This record gives sequence, C-alpha cells and structure tokens, in this order.
Amino acid sequence: MDLGLNKMDKPIDKIGMLGKKNRIDDKKNDETIPEKILLKVFRAGGRVRDFAHFDRFEVPVQRWTTVLDALLYAKSYQDSSIGIRYSCRMASCGSCGMKINGIPRLACYTKISELAGSTITCEPLLNFPHIRDLVTDFSQFFKHHKEMQPYIHNKNADIKDTRKLSEFKQSPEDVDKYLQFSNCIKCGLCYSACPTVATDTKFPGPQALSQVYRYYADTRDDAIKERLDIVDERHGIWRCHFAGSCSVVCPKGIDPALGIQLLRGYMMGFSKNEKKIAELMDRLSEE
Repeated sequence: MDLGLNKMDKPIDKIGMLGKKNRIDDKKNDETIPEKILLKVFRAGGRVRDFAHFDRFEVPVQRWTTVLDALLYAKSYQDSSIGIRYSCRMASCGSCGMKINGIPRLACYTKISELAGSTITCEPLLNFPHIRDLVTDFSQFFKHHKEMQPYIHNKNADIKDTRKLSEFKQSPEDVDKYLQFSNCIKCGLCYSACPTVATDTKFPGPQALSQVYRYYADTRDDAIKERLDIVDERHGIWRCHFAGSCSVVCPKGIDPALGIQLLRGYMMGFSKNEKKIAELMDRLSEE
C-alpha cells in the first residue's frame, strides 16, 4: 500500500521558506490559534515487519503550547508507545530534534502558534539511521564530532610544575571570533538539513567542520595543523557545496556555513604559502 512516505518533500525548498513562514504577528496569532490541532506522528518500530505509517492524534493547545508539549500529551493520554527523545525542554540539550512540517526543528523550541495550519506533522530527522518512531541514531554524528578533536590542545595547559603556572589571556575581540560556534548544542539539525551528508556518509557534516573553525579561531589552541590534516581530504571540507541550509535551521543562531567558509579561506591561504615555500626551497636547492 502506497502511503506516500517515499515521496520525499524537498527539504531545501522548505528550509528556504522558513523565515517567511515564521513571521506571524501576535495579533494574527490570537485570531488563528485553534483550540485543538491534528498531530500526525511517524510510526515505525525499526524492524522489517513494522511498516511505516502515520498515527493521528487530536490534541488541545494553548498559545504557549510547544510541539513537544503536544507530543507528550498524546503520549500520556492517547498512546504511551510513542517513541520520542527529549530531556531539558528548554533548547539546551538538543535531544528533541525532529522534522516538523518538513523542516528540522527542536520540538521544545517550536510553538504551535508559529506553525501555519491546524495539522502538525512530526517525522524523524533525515540523514540519521532510524531506530523507532521519532528516535534516530546519533552514533555516526558523534563519531564525526569526536574525530575533530573538539578540545583545546596546548602543551602548557597541564600544570606539571606548580612553580611554573601559566595564564592564557584573551581579549574580548579574541573571544568574539569563536564565541558563536561554542554555543553548539549538538542537536543534529544542521546535519539533517545538509544535502552533502545525504549523499556522502563519510562527510563530517556542518557541525563537526564548524567546530574545527571554532578551535582554529581560539588563540589558546596550538593544534591547527593536526585538525586541518583531518578535514583536508576528498570527503572533508571541500565536499561542502555551501547550500546554507545548516545555518537556516540552527536553533542557537550559529552559522556553520560561515565557519566552514572562513576555514576554507584560511586553508586556501595556507596552501598558497606552502607552495611559495616549496618553490623557494627548490630554487635554493638548484643554486
């Protein structure tokens, strides 16, 4: 039976309209918020015999009701078997990422009043292995993140001799260079929205690559070359096509696409300098 699940919407087109769809004034919201909404939840158990389908739940809503609130109401009062991952309910842990009306969002950060229509469709994030219902497997995502060595490398950081204490000063300007990228909560929305991740599982994704720039821009770190060697390969930073979807869906206002482009610019300059040094060495050896 064809349930239309294989007819995937174009996520890039929907993401491009995200800003326009979310601009709803307060007065209009007061007039259009329904007393109840129809919640369509993707259901599949992750086993071969569990066919994919949508279950429908009628949920009462108020002005402040979030999509997560609606899902938890359906789970508490209508079907306790709904699979969903959540924790902080304040857009800090990044656990409740899912596709809401076709766009990757945090369920706890998305109010019903921000969405057009009285039907809300919830689906698991794309580009992640599916486990059950709205729950996906983040193992590969975190593997890419760990491969970038997301911590400060500094040979003087460990205090081996208390008589030689070190202090690492940073000016406000130094902090501003990497601050926005340090706000990442690893929710995976950018990873889900990335068209390159969808076609290349070895591609680290915008989250991991932007974290490389975060530590490159940090004046306390001294492992620039080690990280560049990790991403400077055919499945690395050069696979980014700069679609920009990652930056649009980020709930914390981070711009992963900017970080990737800034890192690319540095690497281009770095490679030119290396080429000049190599040419100079050749000339000296010839002389």
